[in-house]
Amino acid sequence: MEGFALFLVALVSMGITNLAMVPGKTNRNVSAMYLLGDSSVDCGSNTLFYPIIHLNLSLLPCNGSNSILLPYLLAKKMGLPYAEPFYAQNGTIDGLLNGVNYGAAYATILSPTSLSHQSLNHQLRQVFETVQLLELQLGHESSRHFIRSSLFYLAFGKDDYIDLFLRNFSGVMAEYNGPQFAEILVNQMVHAVMNLYDMNVRKVVLMGILPLGCAPSLLFQWHIDDATGCVEMINEVILRYNVLLEKSIVRLNEELPDAHLVFCDLYQGVKKIITYPQFFGFEDAKNACCGLGLYGAEIGCVTSDIACNTVSANVWWDLYNPTPKVNSLLAESTWSGQQLLSNICRPTTIRGLVYSSVSPPT
Repeated sequence: MEGFALFLVALVSMGITNLAMVPGKTNRNVSAMYLLGDSSVDCGSNTLFYPIIHLNLSLLPCNGSNSILLPYLLAKKMGLPYAEPFYAQNGTIDGLLNGVNYGAAYATILSPTSLSHQSLNHQLRQVFETVQLLELQLGHESSRHFIRSSLFYLAFGKDDYIDLFLRNFSGVMAEYNGPQFAEILVNQMVHAVMNLYDMNVRKVVLMGILPLGCAPSLLFQWHIDDATGCVEMINEVILRYNVLLEKSIVRLNEELPDAHLVFCDLYQGVKKIITYPQFFGFEDAKNACCGLGLYGAEIGCVTSDIACNTVSANVWWDLYNPTPKVNSLLAESTWSGQQLLSNICRPTTIRGLVYSSVSPPT
């Protein structure tokens, strides 16, 4: 209790009087939100030279700005400010205490072959730098309280599988088969959670991968369109990763004292939308809203001028990113268990995680 009191004194002394950050004032037990991931959390603003290095790929993985992405919609529900990109930080403590977005479009779990992409380990190093700065500014005990009461959101894996199926298909498949690849990726994610835990992080949300076999880019490249409207062989590989990741989270929750880890099954949520598009108000579950050619996937979203007139009618925004309407449905479902699936996040909803208590450090 003494450490938490020192934490409050430190905040006030630095002019940070937003009591919404303080557990107990809103019954919310989350101080800030920190994001790690790929285009699920970043529209490209956090990737250096992004427009140059991606050529004719989708330059606009979001329809507008980060504010329509799933983690930002969740931050709004928590009453938290949007986490600013890591490269936009000005070095002040205020910015760090409001949360940081370390994510970068096309980030991968495995170390990339090109410097244009930022890997999971690269983002973890940035988290470590942030934790060190917080400790320097707040002091050891206060920074530990703050980190333990913050929520870390991880969304990775999509671009590793896109590399597997599209960008470097022959090279990657020659080295790994589907099951081996899933195990390697999940082991890296487990390692990341352990690293965060060692940094005193206790609340972590890990997102599963969407059904990429239904994404416009994969439909176009594989030329397979069965009765489900998806490339099910790809979806089966994605499912293996999701299942292994959730099993690992269950195990870590049992092994790590006071860890609050949540897995959100976005695959099942989006698959339900694709299976029953009209029920959820969609007209098109196959074509990209922003793109050209078959499925809107021959040329990616190089400019918003080629986007469809009614974005909310489509499930997919570009090659393999969903539209804001899909993100809104996922936000409601992961937050409260309503709209799509009651148990899309397990063992609890994100709302349940936010309002859960974490024991003070000893």
